[in-house]
Amino acid sequence: MSFFMRNSNKTMTLFFVLFCLFYTDITIAQSKLKNMPGYIQYKEAWPKLVKVFPRVPAFIWAKDGKSFTYEENDTLYTYDVRKKRVVNAIKKASPPHPVAQLFKTSPGVADLEERIAKMTIIRQDTFSLSPDKKLKAFTKNRNMYFSNADGSNTIAITTDGNDENKVKYGAATWVYGEELRQRTAMWWSPDNKKIAFYRFDEKDAVNYYLIYDQTKIQNTVRAEPYTKVGAKNLPVDLLVYDLETKKTITLDTRDGRPFSDGPLGTYLYGIEWSPDGTELLFHSTNRKQDIMEYKAADPNTGKTRVIAREEWPASFTKNSPPIYKLKDKKHFIWASERTGFKNYYLYNYNGTLVSTLTNHDFEVYSIIKVDEEKKLLYYMARSGDNHMKLQLHRVKLDGTGDVRLTDPSYNHYVRLSPTQKYFIDVAQTHNIAPFVNLVNEKGKIVAEITKADMTKLKEIGYKPAEAFTFTSADGETELHGIIHFPSNFDPSKKYPVLLDNYGGPATNAFKETFAHPSAYAEFGFLVVNIDGRNVKGRGKRLLDKIYGKLCIAEIDDFAAGIKSLYNRPYVYKDRVGAYGNSYGGTTAAASLLRYPDVYHAAVSNSPVTNWRNYDNIYTERYMNLLENNEEGYELSNLSKYAKDLKGELMLFYGTVDNNVHPSNSLQLIKALQQAGKSFEVQVGPDKGHTGVHAGRMMEFLIQHLILKD
Repeated sequence: MSFFMRNSNKTMTLFFVLFCLFYTDITIAQSKLKNMPGYIQYKEAWPKLVKVFPRVPAFIWAKDGKSFTYEENDTLYTYDVRKKRVVNAIKKASPPHPVAQLFKTSPGVADLEERIAKMTIIRQDTFSLSPDKKLKAFTKNRNMYFSNADGSNTIAITTDGNDENKVKYGAATWVYGEELRQRTAMWWSPDNKKIAFYRFDEKDAVNYYLIYDQTKIQNTVRAEPYTKVGAKNLPVDLLVYDLETKKTITLDTRDGRPFSDGPLGTYLYGIEWSPDGTELLFHSTNRKQDIMEYKAADPNTGKTRVIAREEWPASFTKNSPPIYKLKDKKHFIWASERTGFKNYYLYNYNGTLVSTLTNHDFEVYSIIKVDEEKKLLYYMARSGDNHMKLQLHRVKLDGTGDVRLTDPSYNHYVRLSPTQKYFIDVAQTHNIAPFVNLVNEKGKIVAEITKADMTKLKEIGYKPAEAFTFTSADGETELHGIIHFPSNFDPSKKYPVLLDNYGGPATNAFKETFAHPSAYAEFGFLVVNIDGRNVKGRGKRLLDKIYGKLCIAEIDDFAAGIKSLYNRPYVYKDRVGAYGNSYGGTTAAASLLRYPDVYHAAVSNSPVTNWRNYDNIYTERYMNLLENNEEGYELSNLSKYAKDLKGELMLFYGTVDNNVHPSNSLQLIKALQQAGKSFEVQVGPDKGHTGVHAGRMMEFLIQHLILKD
């Protein structure tokens, strides 16, 4: 999924979390920080840097493609494509908030969707309105019902769900929401005549218990069915109720066989009705997740068939490949990694591969436009000078005539005109500010629209981020990193280093968007983001190198990246820290514990400290099944390295974290205590999956990396 969110709720979540993380005053309520080195520099420089940092305007094409509008410097401009000039300019009352650009380029926000997905509470809808808004389906007391939209005339669809047999309808388990992105468990047919829904059997569920309201006089306990590594998956089925015949059909999702935890049909997800409404479409995956089938079911008979199949025995398949549905309701474009690189394929819903649209040894990224009349596909791909420089391509729907339309020296964000005769091209790199051109359908620049004004930013002292390359820990792969400098950077001085990495599988720390200044750097640090072999966008076989080795292979590479900076005279190699939340917390703790001679302090927020503690869908996807990889699971158990702690560690956990359970931090705390180690613990009473206050984190890192004796 692209950075730009596809639904408004998710966009607002992203907006709120980023605002809290990167724009609020991190010194609030932190009494010691105000007297520490770097505080004055931060307070003076950071607001100025944010205020003048260049913004990328939002461009909106007119429906006829003859003009577009954009906002810049408090003015709304209208640009005439034929005249190649601005024809109207309207001064607006107030400028946009400077935080807007922050969302696009903040350093260290590696793969924001992965971060946000791990930081927010997963909520599933308990009801669904029919397409015509006249009826409502809902789940209550473990059963399915439907009624009029106002709740009148309620009719029970199921009656056998109850707390005794632990059967439930119309509701998915927590892990289905978290890892398979199932936000609902019921789906209306387009004609309003059928409703599909889940059935789960939870009798063998193992609960994790969280104690809520611990800051009140009386607390409460909640049980969450949470399938962890090695535990049994819950039997799941898909059912369809016909409102006219009043009959319920159980779909044959496993070729006539009952649920078995392992083969295809272990996970059923990605449910939706076919464009013509005649079939129910879904994904079926085995437990190891190295085989995935895209299937269609007849809602009248329950019979199913395979539309597309993916298999990658070396590790795992993509659970939910992007699907672009054509307007003819007969075809769709499917993204597959079957060659080792993500490419596009045109399929018919009857399961026929119509054409191989792309066959690159680099990754496609996203679909921009499908012109069905002209039979053309416009898409972005990682075909630039490096994998983070996205390029616009055009190819015919028969797979011929592929052409790149942008300059591979830059990373591009494009807005295609409605007629496809032109596109607005926003080009940039990590150290080249965005500039915007109007480009024609042949890829020729026909006009310069605007470019970032760097004058004020340079006056303040902004130093562009610097990219670097190094070799992976296994000596085989060139990898990338990026350094963010304080605005008062002096190369004759030495600076401690902070690693800001999420670090999870298929994420990107190195970016080719113009690097926003780092608030943390202003305290006197070099802030670095480093890609390991966990990097997304460089092909399946590279990512396979971390399979079964979480907390090992990528942590080895991050350490190699830090070591590659040792020859820089301004790098204080004896003062290196790491910080992060969720998987980033795991990265921070694993780095300090596994490489005690490379890292000297770490702040680890809500970390997974033993992959046996985490949910099975996510973990087994990347670590293999427990019985197949006990050695890998043991090597990644951070408690194993407690005895090796040399530096300073701060652990944070929330007492009601239903994602990464408190047991993770508590197990590591116990191991560190048994090893006789000194460390700090911060607890979030009645807090969920979150982190310590940024101000307190900076106090800790300054104390142990800048004020270090």
